[in-house]
Amino acid sequence: MLFTGPDGVGKRRVAMELAQRELCFRRTACGKCQGCLMFRDPLPLELPNLLRITPEGKAGLIRIGAIRGDDLVEGGVIQWAHHAPPPGCHRWILVEDAHRLNGASANMLLKTLEEPPPGTHFVLITHRPEAMLQTIRSRCERIAFLPLAASETWAVAVGAGWEEADRESWTAMASGTLRYLEPEAYQRASDQLGAWIALGEGASFTEASGPLLPQKDADASQGEQVGQSLEMLLLLMSDVARCRAGRVPRLGPWSDGIQRLAGSPLALEKPQGRVFEALRNLVRNPSPDALLREVSLSLR
Repeated sequence: MLFTGPDGVGKRRVAMELAQRELCFRRTACGKCQGCLMFRDPLPLELPNLLRITPEGKAGLIRIGAIRGDDLVEGGVIQWAHHAPPPGCHRWILVEDAHRLNGASANMLLKTLEEPPPGTHFVLITHRPEAMLQTIRSRCERIAFLPLAASETWAVAVGAGWEEADRESWTAMASGTLRYLEPEAYQRASDQLGAWIALGEGASFTEASGPLLPQKDADASQGEQVGQSLEMLLLLMSDVARCRAGRVPRLGPWSDGIQRLAGSPLALEKPQGRVFEALRNLVRNPSPDALLREVSLSLR
């Protein structure tokens, strides 16, 4: 199965619950029994009926060592998949951020995805299916997750400590996801949006690029952080296009800057095309500074 949809809408949670229900004593993923306690954070990479494959390293890639080798388990994922599952269970292999499979690891998985062993299920999760190999996508049943309703995301945000005064800006930035429950994540996204607006209005890259560059002490990989900066520019370009079409921008609290860009001679096709190209080739660009600088020049 290929779970697609925006980042932060519960794709991973659903995938985890498929495996958790089998080990739950009540078969409901109750979260309280001894079987469910194994699924609490911090979640290990391997459980009796679940193996998680996640990106690693500075580039944030899923390398072939995780598929054929001993990076995760002895013999790699393919051998693990052929082991007998616990009684009454299936074997679940969860590939998180599946668009970060590098070419070698993706090709190594193809045969097993096409003919998985009995009782073994693969769940690939991504918010960027277009960046995956077509041969991988064609072997999966695609299940699309839609953005959540604003009322649903805000209810969770209130539980995380956000106040009513923040509702308009937070729900606009979240766009139906739960990506920005942490104040630091929200503030960084807001700063990135402001940086792209400034660059679109002619600010120099040296002056405005600080929020766009990867943070060395962040948990996310360098490649993932650059991807988030580029996706923010796509969101901005989308709102500029909405304004030019006479529609209200989704990012209402930032509408002043968006309206200024909409009234400028800024062409959208070139920067959008450059961003899509950069996202496709992100893993082959070792210098985030050079990549982001090149994208910013397309705004001129």
